[in-house]
Amino acid sequence: MTGSQTQIVEKPPIHHAGLILIAGYKFLCALLFVLVGLGAFHLVHRDVDDFAWHTLVEVLHRNPESRVVNFLLEKAELLNDPMLRRIGFGAFCYAGVCIAEGVGLYLEKIWGEVLTLLITASFLPFEIHELFRRITTVRVGVLAINLVVLGYLSFLVIEKATRRPKARHQTADKSV
Repeated sequence: MTGSQTQIVEKPPIHHAGLILIAGYKFLCALLFVLVGLGAFHLVHRDVDDFAWHTLVEVLHRNPESRVVNFLLEKAELLNDPMLRRIGFGAFCYAGVCIAEGVGLYLEKIWGEVLTLLITASFLPFEIHELFRRITTVRVGVLAINLVVLGYLSFLVIEKATRRPKARHQTADKSV
């Protein structure tokens, strides 16, 4: 060697924009579920009926004779402290799963992609069932988004799985 320093220029890793977008969505879902869990625990030892009435009618100025308001007030009557605790615990658990998915996707780890793929696929039967019960734009939109996420992640996982054996063969050829 002549004593000159060689500079190794490393390219910054290229992130898949789709994975970043899905990770952001997962982090927003986690935030939503944390808020749901906090809200459920906040309502423990309180009169949920009065809280629902106050929020819907007095704060949001909704018609107390509305079908939606009556439906929500009827459902609020069913909530008790043990159920609120279960709702809060379940919401925090699912928030943890969403955070794990988001971190795995952001770091482009195969486990994050597979975890998100499995969880997204597991919800499809429920979404399709709900769609058969009643077609709404929200339900169609959620199903469409989840199908796009499922297809995109399936493509990435399959692409990485086919790329991995090729990389092993190239490394083995170089060492011989």
